[in-house]
Amino acid sequence: MEADYGYLCRRVEGLTGIRLAAYKRPQMERRLKSFMSRIGVDGFVSLTRLLEHDAKRLQEFKDFLTINVSDFFRNAEKFDELRERFLKPAVSQGQRLKIWSAGCSNGSEPYTMAIILEELGSVSGHTIWATDIDDDALDKAKAGVYRGYEVRNVDPERREKYFKRTGPDEWTIAERFRRRVHFARHDLLAPTFPGGFDLILCRNVVIYFTEPTKDELYRKFSESLKPSGILFVGGAESIFKAHELGFESVAPFFYRKRVA
Repeated sequence: MEADYGYLCRRVEGLTGIRLAAYKRPQMERRLKSFMSRIGVDGFVSLTRLLEHDAKRLQEFKDFLTINVSDFFRNAEKFDELRERFLKPAVSQGQRLKIWSAGCSNGSEPYTMAIILEELGSVSGHTIWATDIDDDALDKAKAGVYRGYEVRNVDPERREKYFKRTGPDEWTIAERFRRRVHFARHDLLAPTFPGGFDLILCRNVVIYFTEPTKDELYRKFSESLKPSGILFVGGAESIFKAHELGFESVAPFFYRKRVA
C-alpha cells in the first residue's frame, strides 16, 4: 500500500502538477478513497492506470482535488476588522495597495476586496491580483456570475448596488469590479512567488497541507510582503511558528511581516 500510494503521488504530479505528497496523507487518502468508490475503482494502482489512459477521468480527478468553497465576505466580522484596522488607515494616507488573493477559487474573495476599497472611496491605483491552480475556477471568477447561495452573505443593499440579476437564481458582479481584479494561474507549491505586496489573503486553503509544506508556504508569503505587510489567514490556520517564519501576530487571523 505504501509503494502504491507513492506511485500514485508521483504519477499524479507528472500528469497534473499537483503534489499530493504535500498534503496530509490521512486526509488525502480519505478523499482519494471517496473518489475511487464513486467511480468504482479498487486500489491506488488501478486508479493510477485509469488516470494515465482516460483523459476525461483525469480532468474529473483534477476537479475533485482542487474544488474550493469561497463566499463573499466570508467571516464578515473579520473583513470588517480588515477594513477598519488595516485598509482604512492605509487608504486615508493615500497609499496605493498591492493585494494578492492566493487560492481565490470562484473570485468572491478578491471581488470582496474591490468592493471594500470602493466603499472606502478609493477605486484607482490599487492592484488586486487573484490566483488559483484550477483553470475552471479562474474562468468562473473572470466571468463573475454567481448563484444565489454564493452571494448569500452579501447584504441586500450591496447586492442591488454591486450586482445585476441576470437570471432567476443568477447574479453577475458589476463590470467595474471585474476590471479591477487581475486573475492568473499560480500554484502555491511553486518554488518562487511574486513580491511587493501590502496584503496577502490566503484563507481556508492550506488546512490539508503537511506542516513542513505550510511552513514553506508561510515563509514565502513573508518574503512576498513589503515590510509590515499583512497576511490574512483562515480561522483554522493559526501560524504556530510565526516569529520563526517572519511574522508577528497582530490579531486573530492577521499576521504582520516582522521588520528586522
